[in-house]
Formats: sequence, structure tokens, C-alpha cells
Amino acid sequence: MPRDKILIIDDEEDLVRLVKEILELEDFEVTGAYDGEEGLRKATIEMPDLILLDIKMPGLDGFQVLERLKIDKTTSHIPVIMLTTSSLRRDRDRAFDLGAVDYLIKSLEGFVLGERIRKILKKRIQRKENND
Repeated sequence: MPRDKILIIDDEEDLVRLVKEILELEDFEVTGAYDGEEGLRKATIEMPDLILLDIKMPGLDGFQVLERLKIDKTTSHIPVIMLTTSSLRRDRDRAFDLGAVDYLIKSLEGFVLGERIRKILKKRIQRKENND
């Protein structure tokens, strides 16, 4: 059975490496992108099963990336979890309005992240099976 593929879009390279290591221990296939443009390219080419997306990045911020992902028919189905330092309610509300499926603060522990990802991917598979 192929492993679920996760794309992390975040300008903090150390964080991307850390989250990648945690998720690989959970048996996910993980790749990273270090800015919004690179993230959009990788999402289109690699078609991940789920995207972890930071808000605050140079160039395209996470909201702009999320909006473009959801407008593009090839990537609109990919669940996006915002993984950010922002605990502002307006940022959380905006992320959900743009189509994010979850909103997590970066201070969480790795096992929680893996658990949340599995829950979202399981729902996606169930919806797909119900539509077939």
C-alpha cells in the first residue's frame, strides 16, 4: 500500500526538517517547499494527499497560497492544514473561509500532528468511497 504523501510549505527550513522527521516516523512520505511559489509548483507536480501550510512567509503568504490551491481544479481537492504561530482568531477564521480543513499552532507535539493528519485523510477516503 503506498504511503500518504505530505507537502510542507514553510520558510523555516529547520521546522520543515523537524516536521518531516516526525511524520516520516509515522510512515508518511514527506517533501518540503520553502516559499509559496515553490509550494504551488510542488503541489501541482507531486499531488500530495495533504498540505501543511504556514501563514507568514516572504513573497506569497499562506493565505494567498491557500486561495490559489483552492481555485485550481487540479489542487482544490487537497486538504490543507494551516500550521502556524498565529493564534489570532481572524487568521483562523480567514483560513477556514479560504478552505483549510484544520488550523494548528506550531507549538504542538509531533504525535498530535500525525493523529490529526490521519483523521483528515481517513475522512477523505471515506468520502471518496461513498462517491464511487
